[in-house]
Amino acid sequence: MQTLTLVAAIVLTAGFTGNIAAGEAPDLNRLSWLEGSWAGSKDGIESEEHWTSVNGGVLLAMHRDVKDGRMTSFEFLRIATTKEGTFYFGSPNSAPPTPFRVVEMADKRVAFENKTHDFPQRIQYWLDEHDALHARIEGPINGEGVSEEWVWRKVARRH
Repeated sequence: MQTLTLVAAIVLTAGFTGNIAAGEAPDLNRLSWLEGSWAGSKDGIESEEHWTSVNGGVLLAMHRDVKDGRMTSFEFLRIATTKEGTFYFGSPNSAPPTPFRVVEMADKRVAFENKTHDFPQRIQYWLDEHDALHARIEGPINGEGVSEEWVWRKVARRH
């Protein structure tokens, strides 16, 4: 009976935290809340991120930062399941893509990690109770833990 109780506790804990077991491929349709165009500003920088729908087993996105009317950075993003697992691939300013493995997927929340990358090592997205999209990056810089967070609102796509 104790074994059954322990198994039940582990199953419940995994369900609440949304952790992904090794080798488990999460259903990318659970990330449909990312779809659409998101924009916001912070410290004088206007940023936008545009996510496609899940199609072909992949989500694609483009991110752009603009300050004083000039683009300061951009990034191509992809979330896809490979034979090694499900990953977020970031390609800032046309750099080769860096993979971050999904480590948490819950309702309206997802986290990815790559502990071998310099910065960031963790990327998180979540939708809050006001339907604002949060994006947060974390990791070490010069031995210190550093994080940065953005908050965006859904906007109509511009043509």
